[in-house]
Amino acid sequence: MSKTETDNGEQDQQDLGAAGSQLSTAPVEETVIAPGLGVVGWARWFWRQLTSMRVALLLLLLLSLGAIPGSLIPQSGADISKVADFRKSHTTLAPIYDKLGLFHVYSSVWFSAIYILLFVSLIGCIIPRAWQFVGQLRGRPPGAPKRLDRLPAYTTWRTAADPEEVREAALKLLKKRHFRAHPVGTAVAAEKGYVREFGNLVFHIALIVLLVAFASGQMYKSDGTKLVVEGDGFANSILQYDDFKSGSMFSTDDLVPFSFDLKNFSASYQTSGPSKGTAVSFKADIDYSEGAYGKPKRTTIKVNEPLRIDDAKVYLVSHGYAPVITVRDGKGDVVYHDAVPLLPLDANVTSQGVVKVMDGYKNAKNVSEQLGISLFFLPTYGGGTSVLSSFPALNNPVLNLTPYHGDLGVNSGIPQSVYQLNKSHMKEFKDSKGAQLRDNLKPGQTMQLPNGAGSVTFEKDVKEWAGFEIVQEPGSGWALAGAIAAIFGLAASLFIQRRRVWVRAVQGPDGVTVVEMAGLGRSESAKVPEELGDLAGILYDQAPGAPDPDTEDPAESPDPEVVPSEGAEKR
Repeated sequence: MSKTETDNGEQDQQDLGAAGSQLSTAPVEETVIAPGLGVVGWARWFWRQLTSMRVALLLLLLLSLGAIPGSLIPQSGADISKVADFRKSHTTLAPIYDKLGLFHVYSSVWFSAIYILLFVSLIGCIIPRAWQFVGQLRGRPPGAPKRLDRLPAYTTWRTAADPEEVREAALKLLKKRHFRAHPVGTAVAAEKGYVREFGNLVFHIALIVLLVAFASGQMYKSDGTKLVVEGDGFANSILQYDDFKSGSMFSTDDLVPFSFDLKNFSASYQTSGPSKGTAVSFKADIDYSEGAYGKPKRTTIKVNEPLRIDDAKVYLVSHGYAPVITVRDGKGDVVYHDAVPLLPLDANVTSQGVVKVMDGYKNAKNVSEQLGISLFFLPTYGGGTSVLSSFPALNNPVLNLTPYHGDLGVNSGIPQSVYQLNKSHMKEFKDSKGAQLRDNLKPGQTMQLPNGAGSVTFEKDVKEWAGFEIVQEPGSGWALAGAIAAIFGLAASLFIQRRRVWVRAVQGPDGVTVVEMAGLGRSESAKVPEELGDLAGILYDQAPGAPDPDTEDPAESPDPEVVPSEGAEKR
């Protein structure tokens, strides 16, 4: 090979490289040279590695892997009791998990480090890409290479039209097809598909928005539950929650001020077929007010249809029954009268709970005692020896009562559940046969305690209760917007191709105009040759082919055909 041919080949490669430059906003890969000694050199090297796309993907993978133990292992921020049970059951693993921070993954040092590094890496990737993209938008497509036939898609023909007319027709055609086009010398340069790079930037920015929204949601979130009986109410104060947990930066001042009263709860169930007893609808009718002096408003909360007040959402999450119980002492004085919420045990709302009479009760000997009554409730009693409800609605309610007397232990300073009875210092009531006293009551019936110790009445009014979950997640809206933007940005970067088209029209040695068209895409794709063929066909109709020197009939001049060029095959 001669020196002249070598020089021409190198010139062609440089020419093609200029034509294909800046088809994306990806930073140009440079040969990494080990930095010299010194803090500045090492800092630059570390920054280049951190802001590279491969490191960002690696950090994203590590973040996903780090979330796995947070889903499989009980978390102290979600359920402390489950963590305590896990510690008791796994005495060997628990200390190891403590050292690794696996009981609080999302607030651990290692998870926070991955999170922050990913955040910085994404910002480091986006800033140069955005700056480069702005520069491309302000610039123009580069001029045509000298050898258009070396591009992946290429076609040519001869025409009797003037070169200037061909270039003007090509410019109009490309602009009509939404190309950014402009004349450069004897050619027209055009480019299309900027939405691809814009989508790429949107995707990365959306990831940052998701990270920020997730972080703010974890730090400023609050989540609490409250059981409310029909006729009772709730004010959004931390003291009124049954259970409450919040983020590390949350303050009680962040609670949205509102209150509501539960006016009525209603549920409907399938009454026949294989799905008998399955819930059809749950509805809670409430009156609520926003702020301290807001006007009451009536609304209905349904499953998956929460009440939204500013950043707070009130979800309907559970329900059950609260039979009204009246307890009288030996003198007939009422010492307890209230609706008692019972916890469901199965899908048919077989429920249990307790009544604790802590003050005011005196036995037949006028001695102060405390009463504890175990309750077992069946909304629909099936009769016979059945101990479970046969249907969740109040078709045939029966309440089983087992009373005790003595010391409930509430003054010991040890917390107790309102749904469980501590019987360690309690005595059973005995019936006339010496057996433990227990009885089944229907609404309106009364159990007499032995020896004139009083009575327990199951009132006809059986109320229902609803369980509400009140959630505040300040970053949820931003997280949703970021997720939607990430999906559309990723779709644009995957399905839209950045490509360039050049049209050259020059007068040949015989005075006939030679038209050349070529296309170049960011990646190998059949779309570029197809699009170039479509454009060439339209332009050919406006500048029809002229006969070759050895052809006399213009009709015999072949139509342009786009095929992979020789240069593309060599590459």
